[in-house]
Amino acid sequence: MARVRLIGPEAVRVPELGDRTVEPDEVVEVPDERYAGYVCQPATWEGVEEPRTAAAPAKKAAAKAAPKGSDD
Repeated sequence: MARVRLIGPEAVRVPELGDRTVEPDEVVEVPDERYAGYVCQPATWEGVEEPRTAAAPAKKAAAKAAPKGSDD
């Protein structure tokens, strides 16, 4: 998750974060896909930690065993 800091002069209620009230100068985690929606408001939010550019691929289950009857 990405992190942003509230730099506005007053506390704000953020419905996206479960109606959480964020205080001035407080750093909060936001979903990576919503980071741009915060930092596009430079009078209110400041980026602290950008989203990870490439999410680690999900681990796949172990390779399937060869079908019965296969002599390979």
